[in-house]
Amino acid sequence: MNGYYYKNKSGVWWLVFIAAIIGAFIGGVVTSYIAPQYLYGKVLPYPPDMQAPAKSYTKVIIPETVKATVTTAVAEKVMPAVVGIVTVDVTTDFFFRTRQVEGTGSGFIIDPNGYIVTNNHVASKTSRKVTVYLADGRTLPARVLWADPSLDLSIIKINATDLPTVELGDSDKVVVGQQAIAIGNPLGLRFERSVTSGIISAVNRSIMVKEDSRNSILENLLQTDASINPGNSGGPLLDAQGRVVGINSAKVSSAEGLGFAIPINIVKPVAQKILKTGSFKPAYMGIVAYDREIAGYFDENVKLTKGVYIADIDKSGPSYKAGLRPGDVILSIDGKPVNTMLKLKEILFAKNPGDVVTVKTDKKTVEVKLQ
Repeated sequence: MNGYYYKNKSGVWWLVFIAAIIGAFIGGVVTSYIAPQYLYGKVLPYPPDMQAPAKSYTKVIIPETVKATVTTAVAEKVMPAVVGIVTVDVTTDFFFRTRQVEGTGSGFIIDPNGYIVTNNHVASKTSRKVTVYLADGRTLPARVLWADPSLDLSIIKINATDLPTVELGDSDKVVVGQQAIAIGNPLGLRFERSVTSGIISAVNRSIMVKEDSRNSILENLLQTDASINPGNSGGPLLDAQGRVVGINSAKVSSAEGLGFAIPINIVKPVAQKILKTGSFKPAYMGIVAYDREIAGYFDENVKLTKGVYIADIDKSGPSYKAGLRPGDVILSIDGKPVNTMLKLKEILFAKNPGDVVTVKTDKKTVEVKLQ
């Protein structure tokens, strides 16, 4: 009996040894190839050769023998105002150990004194360290002045003056089929200020994204077939005149030519207040509402042709006190038509707590004092 047991035990250890060799091989493949393809910029930092930016920006010079195009003209105009952004965040792993995670993205300068627009998922309030790489070769620390995860937008600032800036366009006037040009830093700063071009494929798109393990909806996006890759996030989407009409934010990885940008108009009132006062405090209306792109997902009985549908309301908030109720459809605020949630937020961002706005619904018109 003892001899039989000993022989069987040896066989088991031999199988364990073979399994360990196979597991090590598979683990090596995953660690060296598969994992980096999916995790660079998310959990793993980009490799050093992908992080290192050029020493300085090379100005676009169009030779006299080459006929200038819209794309070359836009690149020459905007490239100096596009920046690279590297952030450091602290996360906790499976064994509750803390570690630093580095990510890269893009941004663009909106004011000569160092105010920069980017995505919240590039630079957020939780970012421990934010570093900006300028086109002139300088590397400067930045601080986050404002960030909104629901909009995936943030505004950061560096201490610098006389910087080149972009010109902001009007995203409300964007039409399907017009030219679209994207500038950013795909796959790390090694490919900084890459230019891609295409068209506006659609407007008012809504997509589900995952941020910090939570699902959220980005609404009323501009869709483009201009190539957008990881690292382009936060960079400008431009029209044929070189004006920023959107902030590049996401792409559908399972398809080609499906990139999305947040319309620039939503960030304009925020930027104006920050430039004027140094901070931004949103006015509170006290409603949960959806436009026609989203309302049907939550209630199939809601059929909107215009306006935004109030799904819920804060009973201690200003809208309830003014007489608004769930089921009301807001058609306009201060005479401005409201057909998307992004437009509603844009109007409210331009207001201050204490302002009174006139809200017209499908049933009534009321005065709401914002908090």
